[in-house]
Parts: sequence; C-alpha cells; structure tokens
Amino acid sequence: MPDRSKSASAGYPFPSSPAVTSRMKANRSRDTGPELNLRRALHSAGYRYRVNIKVPIDGRRPVNVDIAFPGKRVAVFMDGCFWHGCRVHRSVPISNEGYWRPKLERNVARDRDVTSSLEGAGWTVIRIWEHEDVATAVERIASCLGSYSRSSGLACSER
Repeated sequence: MPDRSKSASAGYPFPSSPAVTSRMKANRSRDTGPELNLRRALHSAGYRYRVNIKVPIDGRRPVNVDIAFPGKRVAVFMDGCFWHGCRVHRSVPISNEGYWRPKLERNVARDRDVTSSLEGAGWTVIRIWEHEDVATAVERIASCLGSYSRSSGLACSER
C-alpha cells in the first residue's frame, strides 16, 4: 500500500491504479523511440550533433536540449504529443483531471519560455512532434543548418 500522506503532502494526486503508476514510471525523458529514430536518420544523413546538452542562459537555469548543433546554435526538441500538447493528438486524462490539465498547460508554457530564452540567446529552435515524418524532420533541420533542400521548401520554424 503506498504512503498516501507523502503523495498528498507533495501536492500530487493519488495514482488511480498500480498499472498507471507503472506506466508513468516507465516514461523516459530522453532516448525515446521517436528521438532515437530522428537521431539515426540525422546520423545517416551525415550530421553530427550533441545529445542532451545543457545550454546556459543568462538569468535562468540551463536548458536541456534534446539534440544540439552547438556550432550552428541550433537546438532540436522532440516533443511527445501527450506531454507537450499536440493540437492533433492532445488529450487530458479523465482520472485526476484537476492535476493533469494544469500540469500539461505548465509544460506548454515552459516550452514557450524555453524557446523564447534560447532564441534570445541567439539559438534557432526546432520543435518536432513525435508523430512527424522523420524524413521531413531531417529536411527541416537540414534547412536550418544550411543544407537547404529545395524539394521541401520547409522553414526552420514550421511545425
């Protein structure tokens, strides 16, 4: 039996079931399937990058970038549809909605803040949804790195 007093005092809701607890603990913050697929495709296309680097930003905590090209100052984030509020696939769980809705809204607000902070520090930020086609994502990144593909015509900021 979980210690409910600890959970309640921390401001978190009680898990609706042990299965939910197990699923949430299994979520990864890095090296997710979509992120690994994108990294493999970038590497195959000849791009070399840094993974999960902390970028110092004046006046705030360092930003952890999923895939970074420090020389070109390009930061790539692979955003999961659930956690980052994809307009196509977003959903709010029915159980503990009072917790999840504000939590997910804070994630979206933090994403905006991180993007703004990095751009203010001279970085180009590319946000890619986990459901996006990997080849299209590579084209977007390539266009920002200077290897623009005329076939796609995609800009860095298109999402």
